[in-house]
Amino acid sequence: MKMLNVKQLNVYYGNIHAIKGIDFHVNEGEIVSLIGANGAGKSTILQTISGLLESKSGSISFMGKDITRDSADNIVKMGIAQVPEGRRIFSNLSVRDNIHMGQYTLKDSYINLRDERRRFYHQFPRMQERKSQIAGTLSGGEQQMLAMGRAIMTRPKLLVLDEPSMGLAPLYVKEIFNLIKKLNEEGTTILLVEQNANIALSISDRAYVLETGKITLEGTGKDLLNDEKVKKAYLGA
Repeated sequence: MKMLNVKQLNVYYGNIHAIKGIDFHVNEGEIVSLIGANGAGKSTILQTISGLLESKSGSISFMGKDITRDSADNIVKMGIAQVPEGRRIFSNLSVRDNIHMGQYTLKDSYINLRDERRRFYHQFPRMQERKSQIAGTLSGGEQQMLAMGRAIMTRPKLLVLDEPSMGLAPLYVKEIFNLIKKLNEEGTTILLVEQNANIALSISDRAYVLETGKITLEGTGKDLLNDEKVKKAYLGA
């Protein structure tokens, strides 16, 4: 089933045509990556899906419903959560308070919020150790875990990750991507933008290559890892 379906999407920044009539989809249960050089339009796509930017034309549907003109808060309530580039945690609040903020959209639901927090700390044991610590004093890798955790607390059907490895030491990159795989195995569908194309493709079911606002190539993660053009442009071959 197509969980997310983007059709003929066009996005402008003033007179600049940033996203040029792209089509792509994410099936339920998949990890799908968007790869490309800086400035290709990857983050613009994610922000448009999340309702933070408005498209000029085209459509975005989620679980069969058109969300093209929906507000960002409604899109979160429908089940799409984004972890933005640069993490953007509440740095002056504790880890615990950041997690509580992530549950804001669930406050009127039937869900037991305390049980959800227990489940989160089980998934992210390091956050359990740090829960009283001010978030801004965490390491970069720990802040990324917290940003992911805060998004997960909304109980998303689709988790959208924008450059989760940016600025992290290799050990943390490995840990973050192990978490991404684990979340997917537990049922969360993932849409991933990642500058490290090698690691992104290695965990992706499918991927799309973006160049100056257009999708120029698509395939399975494995096929694109072995594609000569992709190797030369993005994998350092």
